[in-house]
Amino acid sequence: MNRQRQTEPENADFSDRTHAYVERVEQCMDGALPTAGLPPERLHEAMRYAALSGGKRMRPLLVYATGECLDISPEKLDIPATAIELIHAFSLVHDDLPAMDDDDLRRGQPTVHRKFDEATAILAADALQPLAFQVIATAECLDAAEVRSLVSLISQACGSLGMTGGQAIDLASEGRKLSVEELARMHGLKTGALISASVMSACCLIRNPEVDTQRAMHQFSRDIGLAFQIRDDILDVLGETEIIGKPVGSDQAQNKATWPAMFGIEESNRRCRELLDSAMNQLEDFGPAANPLRSLASLIVERVR
Repeated sequence: MNRQRQTEPENADFSDRTHAYVERVEQCMDGALPTAGLPPERLHEAMRYAALSGGKRMRPLLVYATGECLDISPEKLDIPATAIELIHAFSLVHDDLPAMDDDDLRRGQPTVHRKFDEATAILAADALQPLAFQVIATAECLDAAEVRSLVSLISQACGSLGMTGGQAIDLASEGRKLSVEELARMHGLKTGALISASVMSACCLIRNPEVDTQRAMHQFSRDIGLAFQIRDDILDVLGETEIIGKPVGSDQAQNKATWPAMFGIEESNRRCRELLDSAMNQLEDFGPAANPLRSLASLIVERVR
């Protein structure tokens, strides 16, 4: 495969740039969100609270890391990075609602429906989703083909065949014992679809991407998306509320189908390592240009929050 050149020095550590990328996407989100003082004030305040109250920003980081690998300008990457994080914020507000997971804490702070009220939380989430697509549609640095490609990718990732469908399966699976295949499919939709879109969005911004490039990036993204969710499940058992920013043990309390609940911690850790190895193998042909993605993949599997 012919690879794009790498813009960063081969020995540069992506972790040295993550803080700058997080600041970058948060500035973009701040600019895209309505100001809190603009009517309806309470709705806009809730939208900003949901989107800007911390977080790992792992999905935007995956966008930027893939973009570095494929030599795409940060200005173009800002668009999917911002849109995907707004979609993620919308999904978290809905996940926390009493009708869903009924959580009181998110990122160490009261969830949106606790900070404001349930109706405002629903409306804030409802407004964040179309805002994400407005960011893409109005981006002056993208051409029409890139806009169409990103809208198609992200809308599928967050719809009934992606994140929303995965949440529906999750709710329907409470109290049931799923097979390995069923559990992997649920996680692949609920969490993996948007993580995959984060990686694949960068592929939407290169002209005539090679089939091998797309195939390798897609498999990498699916592997790391599933590993991300399994690690989340592990932290729900072994983590500390003060560190992970949300109550531990909530999955067990709601009798949710998770990897640790079904297979135990040891097997869950083994599966995480197996997925990490598979993801790394997909990056072999990219050489040092893929070091940012390797760094993030390791962080996903080893994180403590």
